[in-house]
Amino acid sequence: MLIGEVARRSGVSARMLRHYESLGLLRPSGRTGSGYREYRDEDIRRIFHIESLRSMGLSLREIGRALDDPGFTPAQLVGDLIEQTRARIEAETELLTRLRRIDATEPASWDEALRVVALLQALGSPSEDARQRAALSSADEVPVPVEALVEAALSETEPNVAGALRWALARSGGGTALLARGLDSPAAEVRERAVRTLAGLPGEEPVSLLRTALAHPDPVVRGRAALALGARGEPEAIPTLVEMVVDGRNDTDAADALGILAADAATADGIAAGLVAHLADAATAPPARGRLTQALADIPGPVARRALADLTHDPDPAVALTAGYLRRLRDGR
Repeated sequence: MLIGEVARRSGVSARMLRHYESLGLLRPSGRTGSGYREYRDEDIRRIFHIESLRSMGLSLREIGRALDDPGFTPAQLVGDLIEQTRARIEAETELLTRLRRIDATEPASWDEALRVVALLQALGSPSEDARQRAALSSADEVPVPVEALVEAALSETEPNVAGALRWALARSGGGTALLARGLDSPAAEVRERAVRTLAGLPGEEPVSLLRTALAHPDPVVRGRAALALGARGEPEAIPTLVEMVVDGRNDTDAADALGILAADAATADGIAAGLVAHLADAATAPPARGRLTQALADIPGPVARRALADLTHDPDPAVALTAGYLRRLRDGR
């Protein structure tokens, strides 16, 4: 079969067939008396093998090795292709994300577009200072897309940079929905960063998410949400804050938040009653009873006052001493 007929039947151009031959990938089995290339069945099969391997993403050099090296196994070939394809997809996905973020800022000129690019690159810089400067400058003339700020905030490990990113997000007024997804991350550190960032955002939507987070299975998320809500005067946080005092998780901060919430007289008596209920529970360990007693210090009202008076006679000497000291402090106010 001559080259024209092969090209017609295989769909591979005569020019490409000659290119394959120049690379040594294809060698026509014979020549006619006039010197034309003559392809036989085994040549046609090789052409289809070449095209099949090209469709899998192999370079012509890799195809030559695959066809001519007896030790080249399909498993190795496919494994290499998977890794190459994954890397290519990741690179293309990263490029697409970057382009979408630039487009979201609706740059009016190339200068604005380039400044957005520079800020996005700075947010991913290995330099802590560069990342912090990018976060702090994100509210300037060309703002960084909220999606990029959230991604940076959820991955940032340096406290100063993380604080700058939370400030930038609070200024932007967005990112709540993206941070909500961060609360469901399989990585504990991402969940904590998400709830910390939500705690610094203004508005009712972040507060609503923080209320929902009080039922989160991760105690760290529950605790961070409760502290943030307590600072905002949200009484829904009280049970979780009391639980934190009992468990010894950020118990000092939790007691401070309970003190803030106790500004209302009815709420103060409810908080004191909750602390006393745990004190009366036989299952409560001595260290937890000590923390509960200390938490009563900043709770005003008759319930807390009576509880401290009763605790001065507690069989645990440490609790009795603490209660007596706190009672004297209250009487001296």
